[in-house]
Amino acid sequence: MKAERDFQVVNHSVRKVDAWQLATGYPSYTADLAPAGCLHVKMLWSPHAHARLRSVDIAAAERMPGVRCVLYHGNVPRHPYTTAGEGFPEPSPYDQFVFDRKVRFVGDRVAAVAAETPAQAEAALAAIRVDYEVLEPVLSLEAALAPGAPVIHDEPDAYLPIPMPYCPQENIVARVGMEDVGDFADGLARADVRLDQTFETQYVQHAPMETYVAWAALDGRNRIQITTSTQVPFHCRRLVAQALGLSVGQIRVIKPRIGGGFGSKQEVLLEDLVALFALRTRRPVLWELSRAETFTSGRTRHPIRVRVRAGVTRAGALTALGLDCTANTGAYGGHGIPVVMCCGSKVLPLYRAETVHFAGQIVYTNLPVAGAYRGFGATQAYFGTEQVMDQLAEGVGLDPLEFRLRNHIRSGETSPVFAALGEGKEGVPMTIGSCALEACLRQGAAAIGWDRRRPHTEKTGRLRRGLGMAALMQGSSIPRIDMGAASIKINDDGSFNLLVGATDLGTGSDTVLAQIAAETLGVAVDKILVYSSDTDLTPFDVGAYASSTTYLSGMAVKKAAADARGQVLRVAAAMLAAPVEGLLLEGGVIRAAPDRSVTLAQVAHYALYERDQFQIIGTASHVTEKSPPPFAAHFVEIEVDTWTGAIRPLRYVAAVDCGTPINPKLAEGQTEGAVLNGISFALTEQYLFTPKGRLKNASLEDYHLWSLRDKPPIQAILVSSFEETGPYGAKSVSEISINGAAPAIGNALYNAVGVRLHQLPFTRERVWRALQSHAPE
Repeated sequence: MKAERDFQVVNHSVRKVDAWQLATGYPSYTADLAPAGCLHVKMLWSPHAHARLRSVDIAAAERMPGVRCVLYHGNVPRHPYTTAGEGFPEPSPYDQFVFDRKVRFVGDRVAAVAAETPAQAEAALAAIRVDYEVLEPVLSLEAALAPGAPVIHDEPDAYLPIPMPYCPQENIVARVGMEDVGDFADGLARADVRLDQTFETQYVQHAPMETYVAWAALDGRNRIQITTSTQVPFHCRRLVAQALGLSVGQIRVIKPRIGGGFGSKQEVLLEDLVALFALRTRRPVLWELSRAETFTSGRTRHPIRVRVRAGVTRAGALTALGLDCTANTGAYGGHGIPVVMCCGSKVLPLYRAETVHFAGQIVYTNLPVAGAYRGFGATQAYFGTEQVMDQLAEGVGLDPLEFRLRNHIRSGETSPVFAALGEGKEGVPMTIGSCALEACLRQGAAAIGWDRRRPHTEKTGRLRRGLGMAALMQGSSIPRIDMGAASIKINDDGSFNLLVGATDLGTGSDTVLAQIAAETLGVAVDKILVYSSDTDLTPFDVGAYASSTTYLSGMAVKKAAADARGQVLRVAAAMLAAPVEGLLLEGGVIRAAPDRSVTLAQVAHYALYERDQFQIIGTASHVTEKSPPPFAAHFVEIEVDTWTGAIRPLRYVAAVDCGTPINPKLAEGQTEGAVLNGISFALTEQYLFTPKGRLKNASLEDYHLWSLRDKPPIQAILVSSFEETGPYGAKSVSEISINGAAPAIGNALYNAVGVRLHQLPFTRERVWRALQSHAPE
């Protein structure tokens, strides 16, 4: 029988595999699963941005009712580590300790209490006596880089574990860059139109619905079991072991459902302490941060100052494109190096330029700690780069859409930036395979009505409308660094258990991976029982970051399922006395002829109980050799109130090439969510500080976060391509669409009223002041 299949699961919007448990409120999240009788942790946070601890007296706190343990720098192990959950060796400095003798921002750790109730723990914090030697705080890039500035990291045992100079005496984590492609100065000199502009992005918070939460307990073998809302369970296990001086085998990390992450939970912020408290007390221990603590002591997006230099000929060809990026990493350096490198690697290759320049530095300050955030460097760099592209187009008399169509990278082309810039080291040479950016640009333009665009000089009145756009690319995984693995075994009834280390943080990746397995095995999705992220039971995976789950972990699932499929067919061939090559597996049935078939349940029963018994199980690992970019074209129409400076998005179109969307509805949802995230970043979100470095708006009441009630109409257009290196043609989708709103709205603002802003967010006051001066900020 000819093995042709009509059966298809991929590229269909099947229901999420966890839909029932989430819709019914079934206990699924970390705090839901904490056992009765947990001790509760509360932290004494530093009230100072920069201080040494002369002394910490915990004696009174230890005698308080209900207190079972108090920890501070004097009674815990001292091992340098990073909280950044990245592949080993991490491209981040080991500049943190469980507790240190110095605090470096308002909200840094001082001491922690584990007590029977949260109220008892809070009361004990008030009994801790701390003598601070307050030091001069460093609260800006300028202050940090000034000659003679106070040194934030003067501890001798901090170091950078990768071969890159670590410069804490200069308040610099590291300097990164690449050798210029061509003669960059000459490329600028030859241009008919040259621009040199600096843009700046702000501190923002991820604001997931679920804050940071973890609990730990000892099991029957005296091992530490940590249940935590993490994106990186295997990295978490390794980093906790490093921080506490334990072996990895002493620790088990379990990730249940996650209530959102957006990169914030790529950090290991609670797990070391709940583990240490569990060891000291031999009791289960729960720690959940409040919303205010998450704002102050959690992680943020890196504020980055980006200098963009570019030149273009009258014919519209780019002669030069360069970025110089200075990132504020806050008090600790986690993720700073790869974030800044991604400013270059995810942005510069988008356009064909004759000469290219990139340099960056990561700077310590005494402000909240930055970390991983959806978009990861590209968000900050596209804000300036895409506004410069509009200005170059205007300078040579081209429509911004036409300018991008002429200059963007295409299938079969490459960029030297791919090989030069990786994440913490050199990158990997790559030729673009799938690229449907031209179709994205044309379809997005048609959907927004780009042909209605008129120059700002033709617009009058209080309310003025403008159209803006941005072109984007991102990546899919970190090639030759990160690895994902999967295993899948058959059950008696023909269902399959799929075990993956990949983490679903609400994105639907468990569903996507189930679809990939189901497609390969010729079964319905409900026959795939997914269990994800338990370091004792599931295969290794780096976790959910770098837009890697569908592309990287998905290929591991496809390979493991193909392995199991091959075993199924060999058993079926023996049962049917037919050659493997002639069998068709579809809908849970293996056919050798229309009237000769066996079911998957019969195959499983035969293998488990009858002849040549064995467990049908497929296992595979996958390491990517390239990072194929998804591409996108974003368009927005806004209305500007020239009396108040208010910007109102009227309509947003995001046309995205993510290869073959495994689950179109989930891909559309990721796109719409990322767009709203980006609009909020562009218009309202920002941290506000006192002159001494204390965060003033650490609540959802005062931090202006957009929600569904603010959402303008968003149209997500999935423009299909086929990425040969991805599972069933797929590449990533979840990050790219956060990058478009800031530059697209900036370009629309100029089209509406003729002013350009170089600093985010576009608050009413900032827009109004620009309108009054009618000059760039």
